Amino acid sequence: MTPPAPSPAAPLVDGRGRAVTYLRLSLTARCNFRCTYCSPAPDGAGEGLRREDAARLVRIFAGLGVRRVRLTGGEPTLRPDLAEVAGDAAATPGIEEVALTTNGQRLEELAAPLRAAGVSRLNVSLDTLRPGRLAALAGRAADLPRILRGIGAAAVAGFASLKLNAVVIRGGNEDELGELCRFAWRHGAVPRFIELMPFGPGDPVPIAEVKRLLAAQGVRLEPDATRGWGPAVHMRGRAGPESGLVGFIGAMSESFCEGCNRVRVGADGALRSCLGGRDRLPLVPMLRAGASDAELGEAVRGALREKGERHDMGDASRGPLLPMRETGG
Repeated sequence: MTPPAPSPAAPLVDGRGRAVTYLRLSLTARCNFRCTYCSPAPDGAGEGLRREDAARLVRIFAGLGVRRVRLTGGEPTLRPDLAEVAGDAAATPGIEEVALTTNGQRLEELAAPLRAAGVSRLNVSLDTLRPGRLAALAGRAADLPRILRGIGAAAVAGFASLKLNAVVIRGGNEDELGELCRFAWRHGAVPRFIELMPFGPGDPVPIAEVKRLLAAQGVRLEPDATRGWGPAVHMRGRAGPESGLVGFIGAMSESFCEGCNRVRVGADGALRSCLGGRDRLPLVPMLRAGASDAELGEAVRGALREKGERHDMGDASRGPLLPMRETGG
């Protein structure tokens, strides 16, 4: 019989009273791509979190009221034990949903095993449908035909949700947004357009302009009330006989902080209360030093009480941002 979900003594909230129910867990800083907007730095060292550390962290956060876990990286599919880590998370009492974000390079062979392990929602990065552009954005290792086959495998694997994420970069891919929409809809997926954040070079395209570009490229947008666990705002898109949802994540021009429900643990085992923050709480070092679940839970509560009203990613005076490659977005 499945154990009952844990009942936290008090809801997990941040310093502005926002309920935190969503954990993004970075399993490794390693990546087989070199995406300019993420972190054009060398691979992180080692494999990141041990399987047993990830399982314990998920259990602790579930006890604090977290209900959804997203596994990220780096590139999480580089973990040989990814299906086992996902299965541990899915089997944790209180966790209602396990999601995964990937670049899609290994998805063709992993889509079915991940679904069987309990991953129910999948996000795949797809910034362009042109091989030359993909090489420029993500490095020579990125194999577009292989990624597209992986998306096809995901489309038939039975995930409750499949989303294709495109970071929009001026001069890089803003002329193929309509094409990306139509491709996603044909695969039963939701295209999502994300504003470039200041983790690497490039010229961002604000969400308002993204919408105008979609209209110019033949995608008519209509209001839609669909909301998910994350920050995306959705509209209904139509392009001739094809239609579907379109998601927009405007981290810079349309702040998503007001409804933030997320906390992150990076590949270094440290908690980050905000994607745009600079502070870290070394959870895994504390765990390995013998801290109890209760002590770790209180440390998490304390760190979240210090979280500000909104991110300050655009404030260079605060110093460099923590690497996206370790944080997982």
